[in-house]
Amino acid sequence: MTPAPPHLDFEAWKDQIRKMGGRFDPQVIDPKAFAGWVRPISAYGLIAAEVGSNAHVVERTHRDVRVDRPGHYVVLFQLAGRSAMTHNEEAVRFGVGDIVLVDAGRPATFFAGNVGESWNTMALLLPRQALVSHLGFEPRGGLYRRNGTVVGRLLLDLIRNAGEEEVRRSRTECYVRLAVHDLVGALFAPSDPAPARHSDKLFMRVRGVIKDGFDDPDLDPCEVATRAGISLRYLQKLFTQRGSTCSEFIYSFRLDYAAHLLQRQSALGASLALREIAYASGFRDYSHFARRFRQRFGHAPGAHLAGESCDREDASNACG
Repeated sequence: MTPAPPHLDFEAWKDQIRKMGGRFDPQVIDPKAFAGWVRPISAYGLIAAEVGSNAHVVERTHRDVRVDRPGHYVVLFQLAGRSAMTHNEEAVRFGVGDIVLVDAGRPATFFAGNVGESWNTMALLLPRQALVSHLGFEPRGGLYRRNGTVVGRLLLDLIRNAGEEEVRRSRTECYVRLAVHDLVGALFAPSDPAPARHSDKLFMRVRGVIKDGFDDPDLDPCEVATRAGISLRYLQKLFTQRGSTCSEFIYSFRLDYAAHLLQRQSALGASLALREIAYASGFRDYSHFARRFRQRFGHAPGAHLAGESCDREDASNACG
């Protein structure tokens, strides 16, 4: 049985939360009576943590959003206690077993069921760009699913059991991370059959252009706008509304594809040089590819090859 995480004081709790996912400030009558905990979990290259406290209100303001400029969603699993949330013009109440999706790019306020009552959650952070590019739609923060959802239980079990098998820097990690994205999509896919808004339809058209052409090194925002038949200014607006940029979206597809090629090479025992994988993914320059890859995945491209530490490819520009 996993031991309970140690209690943190008011300032230490806020500091841990900010390091993990941005500003979420607790409001308590007496900070000296505050008790909170944060237990980080390494989950297949994603950030997760068991988080709880006795704070009656935890708030994320417009100012917090402006300061953080977040690029992620948070999936919250209620493990103990009762809570309520106002977020994205939605007001929901949830109890043990319920799952809530929070858009960190929007303000949110969380309330405990009763003053002084402790609550405990499992929080999973998902990079916005990677999730949206994988799913093909932008999940709406404020959605929740009640206890008993099979998909939700599968997702929670994946996170809880992440530490039981070492998969970091191995071929397994990438595939499980994609499975996590699929499970989140199954939980929070739009269920409203109403026609999509005009901007949503345009965004899907733009996404299709990028998906079909990301391996072309000449594909940039200007070229995407031309192929989609819209102005560059409107293209930029579409991505700004979704908390991203067209350039980052293109890089997301290229890096996902490069990771796929690396995993496939490892599985098949192929010997394609890393420089060739970079070019096949739409990068002209290997050093740019390696830098972007490390920023995205937290390690060098060669680390995706099973059984190799491969940080040495930064010097040789080849591994395998």
